[in-house]
Amino acid sequence: MFDTKIAIVLRDDLVAWQALNVTAFLATGLAAAMPDVIGETYVDRDGNRYHPMSVQPMIVLAAGAELMRTIHRRALERNVAAAAYVEEMFATGHDAANRAVFANFAPDDANLVGLAFRADKKIADKITKGARMHP
Repeated sequence: MFDTKIAIVLRDDLVAWQALNVTAFLATGLAAAMPDVIGETYVDRDGNRYHPMSVQPMIVLAAGAELMRTIHRRALERNVAAAAYVEEMFATGHDAANRAVFANFAPDDANLVGLAFRADKKIADKITKGARMHP
């Protein structure tokens, strides 16, 4: 149904609250960068209105730290724009602090715990090769 795939890849050693937190942050990054992925407002039978959500399913995958670095490198090599979350961001409390700590790292030394992107299905599959469905 879609020519593209939305993938969220999480490091496989995160505790539940961290995985949920990172997933939420990464999903908002995708929505901000790609407003076309957001659909129409939801309305229930009584006429109550709810925020629109993604028109496209998102796959959530898990990978070890080394595979996360590989996936990150593959995305960069293919010029696939992504939302990224480094472990040090767990210790911050707001957006400016997140961006400041993120800026301390380059792809080779980033303690990446999450990466999300939307790309052509074949490219997305090549980038995420080796990752598995998140439990």
